[in-house]
Amino acid sequence: MPRSTTPALNITRIDTSADDAREAIASLRAQLSPRGDVVSPRGRELTIAVFGEPLNPQQVVDRICADVREHGIDAVLDYTAKLDRKPLDRSSVTVSSEEMADAYQKADREYLRTVRRVRDNILAFQSGILLRDAVMTPSPGVELTLRYRPMRRVGVCVPGGAAAYPSSLLMTVVPAQAAGVEEIAVVVPPTEFGGYNTDLLAACHLLGVTEVHRIGGAQAVAALAYGVEGIPQVDKIVGPGNLFVALAKQKVYGEVDIDSIAGPSEVVLIADWTANPAFVAADLISQAEHSPGASILITWEADLIDRVVEALEDQLSRLSRGDLARDSLEQFGSLILVRDEEEAIDLTNLIAPEHLHVSTSDAHRMADRLTDAGAIFLGHLTPVAVGDYAAGPSHVLPTGGTARWASGLASNDFLKRTSLIHVDRRGLERLAPDVRLLADKEGLTAHRYSVDVRLSDENPEAP
Repeated sequence: MPRSTTPALNITRIDTSADDAREAIASLRAQLSPRGDVVSPRGRELTIAVFGEPLNPQQVVDRICADVREHGIDAVLDYTAKLDRKPLDRSSVTVSSEEMADAYQKADREYLRTVRRVRDNILAFQSGILLRDAVMTPSPGVELTLRYRPMRRVGVCVPGGAAAYPSSLLMTVVPAQAAGVEEIAVVVPPTEFGGYNTDLLAACHLLGVTEVHRIGGAQAVAALAYGVEGIPQVDKIVGPGNLFVALAKQKVYGEVDIDSIAGPSEVVLIADWTANPAFVAADLISQAEHSPGASILITWEADLIDRVVEALEDQLSRLSRGDLARDSLEQFGSLILVRDEEEAIDLTNLIAPEHLHVSTSDAHRMADRLTDAGAIFLGHLTPVAVGDYAAGPSHVLPTGGTARWASGLASNDFLKRTSLIHVDRRGLERLAPDVRLLADKEGLTAHRYSVDVRLSDENPEAP
């Protein structure tokens, strides 16, 4: 039976030796950077219906956060009814422990075994990297300590609009648990993929999560940040979400800590002649199927690009989300031909991608010079999916070029560090001249006196 005809994949190609290459790459980087001002036609219609005017996303978030701060849970429930089309009350917005226990009892046993294995993988890694207290005595009479303590309470945002994401639950909750956080509040949209998804609720029960609220979007972030009836304020908000979640996290930063302001998923794949075109195509599609998702191939092998395009066409025609991935590849994908390996490394560091897959003959050697990426996947047999789901490091990673200064979520992000300083008389005498000089330079006489009074013969050290 002949295969149905589909238009050829219209994916952007860039040759860095061409005259317009610099402009094309600048356009690509701008496209990856989160702008915060793009919304779908349906979103524009919903905004007008709810707010009575065509607000942009930032204005929507500002309005929601202000209302939640002023009106508390009533505003949260009101926006949930209007934006999510789900009328809830104070009794139904929070998932009961009985619901989670029931979901766990009814869950597929193999699914639960998988969740346990992945939890153990994440816990082993996140516990292994956990920072420990450091104590030192740099000079006689001076003892310095850097102490780490977990945050008391954190909020976790789990997406639930287009699909259920137990992996995002695992990759946010388990690092917090490894750090020793005692209270974890999960918020998830009131959808069949979110707060009413039995697989997700079963995973919550398995992980020991006891607080789950059926709210999403900016109103969920505001509720966690400001605290409302039934949802006490948290210290930090983590987890992925749509544009409105990202902007809301940006808005409340300072009231609470946040992990990042995440944009669409992205991958850069560096490949040479040893790469399998089918593997490369699969990795590009796996990020594109997030729709939107940016997928970029960088190679110095011209014929590899042609073979990857053939593999893309073949796989897109067979995968269930092929149409979504095709649209994303055509809008956000790029196939870039560079002069050599050195240029590939320089361009990749410039892009600073969320995911970076090195599919070359000696990936470990190249990795030493790849300095700007959220997570790096080495070798032909290491697809990004193993990091997304099972390896151990969190899949909550910096996007939009922020990997040049930001890092992926880890257990240490849930720790607060405090310095402890103790000096005896010997130590104070040793440090006093420097304290006096700097205090004099700054004109802070009381600072100097606080040292002088302790070293005065008239005020011997208390027993």
